[in-house]
Amino acid sequence: MKFMHRHTESHRSDRIGWLRAAVLGANDGIVSTASLLIGVAAANATHSTLLVTGMAGLVAGAMSMAAGEYVSVHSQADTERADLSRERAELASDPKSEHIELANIYRHRGVSPELAHQVADQLMAHDALGSHARDELGISAVLTAKPLQAALASAASFVVGAALPLAVVFIAPAPSVVPWICAMSLVFLASLGAVAARAGGANVLIGAWRVTLWGVLAMGITALVGSLFGAVV
Repeated sequence: MKFMHRHTESHRSDRIGWLRAAVLGANDGIVSTASLLIGVAAANATHSTLLVTGMAGLVAGAMSMAAGEYVSVHSQADTERADLSRERAELASDPKSEHIELANIYRHRGVSPELAHQVADQLMAHDALGSHARDELGISAVLTAKPLQAALASAASFVVGAALPLAVVFIAPAPSVVPWICAMSLVFLASLGAVAARAGGANVLIGAWRVTLWGVLAMGITALVGSLFGAVV
């Protein structure tokens, strides 16, 4: 008796939800905190003022990221639930039309009309709502919105990212704190971009360059603004 050999594959799509939130949080933590510190330092702030500013930015940013991500992803989850509720009602009121609709989806993907109807028959008999959610609405267990997971990942990663430039303020010599923050933050950003690209299966160099470029722009603009206000004060 022959047994079917089970072919297992490892995909990265199941990381999309938490990876996106974590990368966004860490990137925002590094860029916003480093830019804030550089802008305040360029305005001739004292070392103690830099530390207080950095800590306040860390706490406020983490809460903002968590709240924003939760509300955003929860809105997506609400939309998904509304679509599923409508689809459930349509399946109950007009299953024949829903069967034809599902079969047409498979036919447009290249399946023959006869086979498309057979596939629709079997999938709807097994899980009608799940089949329509996946193939008609594009909702799957992998891509479905998870508000709490996204909020926690964003807040935690923001704290980690923000703590890096803040730690530089603690250890860097006061006269050269701005160059130290700039240089180390760019190293942090490049590393984050490379790690995120590696985890997602993308090009490491492109990922590192993309994140670093925006970090340079953010820090440069805030340094300019800080120096202008500092000159006035």
